Amino acid sequence: MENTAIRALRGRLLWFVDDPESAGAGAHRFIEDGLLLIRDGHIVAAGPAAALLPELPEGVEPVDHRPHLIMPGFIDAHLHLPQTQVIASYGAQLIDWLNRYTFVEEQKSADPAHADAQARFFLDELLASGTTTASVYGSVHPASVEALFALSAQRDTRMIAGKVMMDRNAPAALTDTPETGYAESKALIARWHGKGRQLYAVTPRFAITSSPEQLAAAGRLAAEHPDCHVQTHINENRAEIAFTRDLYPDAPDYAGIYERYGLLRGNSLMGHCIHMTDREWAAFAAAGAVAVFCPTSNLFLGSGLFDRARARREGVRVAIASDIGGGTSYSMLRTLAEAYKVLQLQGQSLSAFAALHAITRGNALALGLSDRIGSFETGREADLVVLDTRATRAMAHRLETARDLAEELFVLVTLGDERNVAATYVMGRRIMPQAGR
Repeated sequence: MENTAIRALRGRLLWFVDDPESAGAGAHRFIEDGLLLIRDGHIVAAGPAAALLPELPEGVEPVDHRPHLIMPGFIDAHLHLPQTQVIASYGAQLIDWLNRYTFVEEQKSADPAHADAQARFFLDELLASGTTTASVYGSVHPASVEALFALSAQRDTRMIAGKVMMDRNAPAALTDTPETGYAESKALIARWHGKGRQLYAVTPRFAITSSPEQLAAAGRLAAEHPDCHVQTHINENRAEIAFTRDLYPDAPDYAGIYERYGLLRGNSLMGHCIHMTDREWAAFAAAGAVAVFCPTSNLFLGSGLFDRARARREGVRVAIASDIGGGTSYSMLRTLAEAYKVLQLQGQSLSAFAALHAITRGNALALGLSDRIGSFETGREADLVVLDTRATRAMAHRLETARDLAEELFVLVTLGDERNVAATYVMGRRIMPQAGR
């Protein structure tokens, strides 16, 4: 699926070339009246409209999105495809929530028709929220991941996904074995990894639902396919940690389990990381593993507060994610608003620039994809989101007193959601329709 002609989008361009928390004002590029040029689905140029308009080929008319912001598409580093109807399930913390709601719901994904419908809803919601890339957990059923990859390939979105591997401590209808989990994952890798924009993640759910034999099989997969991501969960909930330690009494800690089986490495995306020991932080830093901050889920399930400042101080890379369906919004803007509150409760903060960097270039770096997505640098894939910062009456009213771009962006981060998404583009093509609009 190619776009061979030049396309031009006009609007207020904002993207990042560095980390605002280390590089300050030099980390971002903002052009009040900018032009984005796209050819074959990739960025050709981003600059002032006054400079680029005269260079447009004859007959090319820019799509004018002024006065809206145009940013790189949002990136979500951790969420669950089979949990779209688990969101807002009342009154349970992690283990009870899994058993009472999630494991029941995920069994439905054995039906390919259900898996297809779910994938369509899921991808529609992501795109409606401005999210163009995500790292996704399927169910234990290959059909779940097949459905997502097939639809993603059709729409040309860049997705990372994996079939969950789990062979114990779950209903029989939701378990595989070390052998079948390995074989099914291997087949999905052969079918989808690196095909178009699709990427595979080796996905043992967490140590509680995988036997030592299955974690060893997952480690073999990761070793055989070093360019695949690894994604799993760690240190989310204190009861979970205690259960895990009972199952793996010889491990020094939770991270030590994954280390033993070769699953803690530079492209490992480790969900939650709330209750970490000193040794675990050091192990993450040494391996280059990514701690994935899931604020809405951590608050909803009462799991705890992620210590972002500690992670950064220890040299651990951090990503941020919605964690649907423990998480409560598909919108990465809503996710940022809750992240700000989680950090405030710990005496930490998050500027608007740091927040928006986190869900674009920051998450691209964490996923090892910053050479392809997350910015408007020349050659990057043209995934982008158009944002109306005055989409609601409350936001428009508040912005009447905004003094500068930083204040406008903080209002967007604090009050924004999918209603602010005026358009989403994938590889330079506007994706329509958008769910919920």
